[in-house]
Amino acid sequence: MVPFSQLHTPGGHLCGEVASALQKEIRRGHEQEALLWATELDLAGYGGYVWKRLRIIASEDVGLADSNVAVQIRVLYENWVEQRKADKDEAVSLNAAIFLVHAVILLARAPKSRIVDHALMVMYEGERAPVEIPDYALDKHTARGRKMGRGHDHFFDVAAQLNNEAKLADPYAVAGRIARSRNGKL
Repeated sequence: MVPFSQLHTPGGHLCGEVASALQKEIRRGHEQEALLWATELDLAGYGGYVWKRLRIIASEDVGLADSNVAVQIRVLYENWVEQRKADKDEAVSLNAAIFLVHAVILLARAPKSRIVDHALMVMYEGERAPVEIPDYALDKHTARGRKMGRGHDHFFDVAAQLNNEAKLADPYAVAGRIARSRNGKL
């Protein structure tokens, strides 16, 4: 069996090279070029592969620069899948292709950040120094925390501390703490 990367598109290009060009053009914000390569693969019958790449690009190349893009790409992909089923899985359905085109344009225009991809490499491929469980994590929800006698007060005073807390009024904070302390649930 011929590997995907060695298959050819209708324009005579190797699929592996087209896939690489698609991602590089999206990274650079080259919308029309990205559309050309995405549709080249789709016309070759590899629309599913294009979506695989687009879903990865949404996290790898856009990521935190626009966290909603990954959700939008997922919804567009689901719409594409549904439309292809409705069109009885035609080789290329223009009704379904609208969602692929929308996704490529969205990704090409999106702000970019490689933070997520870099974090992936560091956390999964980098050296991992030995670490200890932080003391604040040893609360009433862990065996060690219970053994240390940590209860509701420790949880609310130490373990439930929020950093990067959203500036939202919380009219339930005190009443919620009292209610949970009374019934022992947390």
